[in-house]
Amino acid sequence: MDIEQQQAEHIDYFVKQASNLKGAALSNVVVEATSHPSLFAFSEILSVPNVVELKGTENSVFLDLLCLFAHGTWSEYKSSASHLPQLVPDQVLKLKQLTVLTLAETNKVLPYDTLMQELDVTNVRELEDFLINNCMHVGIVRGKLDQLRRCFEVQFAAGRDLRPGQLGSMIQTLSTWLSTSDNLLASIQEKIRWADTMSEIDKKHKKEVDERVEELKKTLSLKADLELRVHGDLFTEHGGVMDFEEDRSRSKRRRHPIG
Repeated sequence: MDIEQQQAEHIDYFVKQASNLKGAALSNVVVEATSHPSLFAFSEILSVPNVVELKGTENSVFLDLLCLFAHGTWSEYKSSASHLPQLVPDQVLKLKQLTVLTLAETNKVLPYDTLMQELDVTNVRELEDFLINNCMHVGIVRGKLDQLRRCFEVQFAAGRDLRPGQLGSMIQTLSTWLSTSDNLLASIQEKIRWADTMSEIDKKHKKEVDERVEELKKTLSLKADLELRVHGDLFTEHGGVMDFEEDRSRSKRRRHPIG
């Protein structure tokens, strides 16, 4: 089962749980969801009416916590930890995994120094173990650990929940990409038409060259035949002269007999 299908099943489960509970009872759902080892998306749970109703209540900190796991990072949690529930180890691990996904959204080469600072990791060995065992083996990222350059080269990273206001920016980015793609397609089509035109010109030129070659072959063939005929006639004429001269010599020898 791939990670997307797993996500869908877990999300469906927690959405149903949240829909059946209210107030303080939702705190357990939030903790369970943010601790789940295979759940990395929370926007659907955030949109459940019972969860939205936590805002402004004494239990709003669990709504804030869920928002942090949907959009935030480990560093952001540390800066506002005094206003949020204390995290259990599974939640800490989950938030650090999500932090890697956030970093991978904008950079495909993540320096070890940046990762160690953002994840509160003290050495390279610990960092690489975390990336291998808790990120790549889980399936949320794929990449290459470059010990020589001290960086993680990201080849794939699972997407996180969209932040408020991020949808408009994404639509603008996609619109720009679509416009660029249309321009590129038009340019390619123009080049194809130019290539087709040049191909027709080349075919026409080749045909003309072939026709000239055939004409030249015919001309050379006729010239060769003519030269052969001329040489043949000359040979015949020279042969007749030789016979005539030989006859004359024989006649002269007969007129002077030996005494």
